Amino acid sequence: MPLKINNLKFINNLKHIWVFSMTFLFVGVMTGQEIIEDEVPEQVVTKVDTTKTQNARKIDGVAAVVGNYIVLDSDIKKEREQVKAAGGSLEGVDDCELFGLMLERKLYAHHAIQDSLPVSDAEIRKNVDYQIEQFLQQTNGSMEKLLEFYNKEDEKSFRDDMFEINKANELANKMQAHIVEEVEITPEEVRTFFNSLPEDERPTFGAELKVAQIVAEPQVSEEEKQKIIDRLKGFKKDIVENGASFRSKAVLYSDDPGSASKGGKYTLNKKKPKMVKEFRQVAFSLEEGQISEPFKTDYGYHIIMLEKIRGQEYDVAHILLIPKVSQKAIDEAKERLEKVRKRIIDGDISFAEAAKEVSDEKETKNDGGQLINPTTQDYNFELTRMDPELYAQIQNLKDDEVSLVLKEEDRTGKVKFKILKVTDRIDEHKADYGRDYLKIKELALDQKKIKAIEEWQDEHILDTYIKISGEFRNCDFTGNWLKK
Repeated sequence: MPLKINNLKFINNLKHIWVFSMTFLFVGVMTGQEIIEDEVPEQVVTKVDTTKTQNARKIDGVAAVVGNYIVLDSDIKKEREQVKAAGGSLEGVDDCELFGLMLERKLYAHHAIQDSLPVSDAEIRKNVDYQIEQFLQQTNGSMEKLLEFYNKEDEKSFRDDMFEINKANELANKMQAHIVEEVEITPEEVRTFFNSLPEDERPTFGAELKVAQIVAEPQVSEEEKQKIIDRLKGFKKDIVENGASFRSKAVLYSDDPGSASKGGKYTLNKKKPKMVKEFRQVAFSLEEGQISEPFKTDYGYHIIMLEKIRGQEYDVAHILLIPKVSQKAIDEAKERLEKVRKRIIDGDISFAEAAKEVSDEKETKNDGGQLINPTTQDYNFELTRMDPELYAQIQNLKDDEVSLVLKEEDRTGKVKFKILKVTDRIDEHKADYGRDYLKIKELALDQKKIKAIEEWQDEHILDTYIKISGEFRNCDFTGNWLKK
């Protein structure tokens, strides 16, 4: 089956816009959250305006029912307005197409409930808290203005409605992931997929580079390391024996800019790794109120106090101290790399051999210094998607040229030096099965997943209560929503 590349991109982008607008912009009152009885008239009073008259009057109607969810007539217009307000574009997307995507989300959410897919209410509430914090930044912290903007009577009803919308979105996302979680593809299927593409319809991949680097890090003296360890032990002793405040010490002395102002506080979740492995291992081994011994990570030396365990969540506070590197050590690291660069240029050693011999970057040294693209997990970096900082460092390098020694400094002030080399250069080209196998495999897998979702939709549309009302019955849907 031919790959409809443009259609796939359109579908994926449109769904992304839908999720973005529904997640970060509040869309009406309980849209799609009501429980529906077995039969719903095509036009029904779903909202009542009693502010201007004692007699109820209809101001909205039901456009669709999907399982236990509804879509109101007004939701489509609201959705379009919210996408526009978020800076998105639905140009060329008519109401029927947008309505069809909303129906899909209701179908996913309905069956996620039927299949008892787990959704954490606590996580959803935390997400709502975060969203409201973002909203308040737009109203200078005024909850009153925020409620007025979204036409809500009080903060509780606002939070409750946001919770329901976020939960429906999370259910839909879980269902989509569940549908495709076991979809795999064989090398033979990849080959068949590629061979099925007409020559003139094969995708074009942009120019790519392979990049290698050798890193030299200034070494911290053993005396400095021990000084840091002794200082952390002193903090612990003062807290345990004299009742000093852990959080106060974190505010005053911690080198972690992300947590120092909050008293070193972090919340860790056993099921969702957040910190580096060494940090998590120590934190999860502690008992409530216990303070760890000093330990090392790539960031420096820490002590942790476990404040409270709440199921899978651990509230901790930590103090980070980063050993100071002497100027002498910095100068020695740069000089060491200058000498390595000269040996490479003089032909005494290859770049790959030098990386294995002297590089301080353990992730790349045994692979000749080759950088791995974190997005694709291969060695190729597309120029248009390359990290801007890396691109700036290699953009003027010719083939086989070794860069000058470059200095880098991270947000903690840690200094390192590196030299880079472009080890391969691929111009923009039509897809080649051998060279571009991983990218072709990803395209083939995406198509197989979309087919799995389409088949799931076809099956579950038929066995789910669905009713389309009014003018939307005239839409030319891609799915069999009208069950004709």
